Amino acid sequence: MSMSAPRLLWRDLCIFDGLAVLPEPMTLLVEAGRVAGLWPTRAFPEALAQGAVEAGRGGVMTPGLVDCHSHLVYAGNRAGEFEQRLEGVSYADIARAGGGILSTVRATRAASEDELLAQSLPRLQALLADGVTTLEIKSGYGLTTADELKMLRVARRLGELLPVRVTTTLLAAHALPPEFAGDSDGYIALVCDEIIPAAAAAGLADAVDVFCENIAFSPVQCELVFQAAQRHGLALKAHAEQLSNQGASALVARYHGLSADHIEFLDEAGVQAMAAAGTVATLLPGAFHCLRETQLPPIALLRRYGVPMAVASDANPGTSPICFPTLCLNLACTLFRLTPREALAGMTAQAARALGRPDLGRIELGATADLCLWDVQQPAELAYAIQPGRLRQRVFAGVIRFSKEETQDAC
Repeated sequence: MSMSAPRLLWRDLCIFDGLAVLPEPMTLLVEAGRVAGLWPTRAFPEALAQGAVEAGRGGVMTPGLVDCHSHLVYAGNRAGEFEQRLEGVSYADIARAGGGILSTVRATRAASEDELLAQSLPRLQALLADGVTTLEIKSGYGLTTADELKMLRVARRLGELLPVRVTTTLLAAHALPPEFAGDSDGYIALVCDEIIPAAAAAGLADAVDVFCENIAFSPVQCELVFQAAQRHGLALKAHAEQLSNQGASALVARYHGLSADHIEFLDEAGVQAMAAAGTVATLLPGAFHCLRETQLPPIALLRRYGVPMAVASDANPGTSPICFPTLCLNLACTLFRLTPREALAGMTAQAARALGRPDLGRIELGATADLCLWDVQQPAELAYAIQPGRLRQRVFAGVIRFSKEETQDAC
């Protein structure tokens, strides 16, 4: 298939534009990689069809899915810990015993860059097969300067090998490495003074994230990381209020961070701070499901204060080994009681906002033409059913990069 960007025309679409379902069948024109026109089908000026490729008719069109929180690059797996948790061992106890994040750190440090790439590619391919066009990938399993940069380079390479937009986040403040046992302040100094400057100088990070939690780093330590990130012009995010309320959501909001993620233990003061700052609440129902958590994020408070809610896979080896984003739409609805519209907005327009990319995740005039055409009758079906194979076409930057019909014809 040619990789140039022809004029493409779709007719009789049910369109979810990133925030809402448009009220009638629509015709969509894409040109030069962007949405060039959007009309009710009954009002489409047929003269504009001249020279355009008729790309499809019918079905549900959404923006390409945006997965705004993932840990996709890592080595090994933690199936053994999955068994331990089922036998009653808590996530915190596993971490304190040297498992959890640190077990993945050991495997990731031991892997070469090419080995990391080879292990990560199938996970990325699974996300693309379920409609992802933009993906955030975090580091955080290296915890040395060399290994953190290695992970970020692999993340960048993934975006070069496959038709997907990859943003990278430095999560060096993810766990305390064993060589800094008992000296978390010393490790935070390394993160601030060496790892962040190195990642920024190499152009490998778009944002910096922290894990603010009793088993990770304190709010004071996380604030030092935020200050270092700001000195280097990097956006801010936080793993916040997942296992306890540390005030991290209010902290990241005070620094005008992009998002606070997990947020099961978020309180009203934190919600108010996020609303005032425009910080997005990123919900991660996959981790909630896999950890069998019971503390629900404060959805009603987030709605009351108008805090935008993103939904992401949190694809990672320990607590959300899920590379099936539409499953996460379903979990957001069934576990957190989001509506299907809220969940789908959470993985399109609101997720793009959580990455600082409001130009993505929308179907509107001038928007980047990252699009998915689905073999369903209404957008709610994407959250209602857990069913692979519904993606008919995946469009990236105005080019059809996947077509079910062409794949079937080739078989």
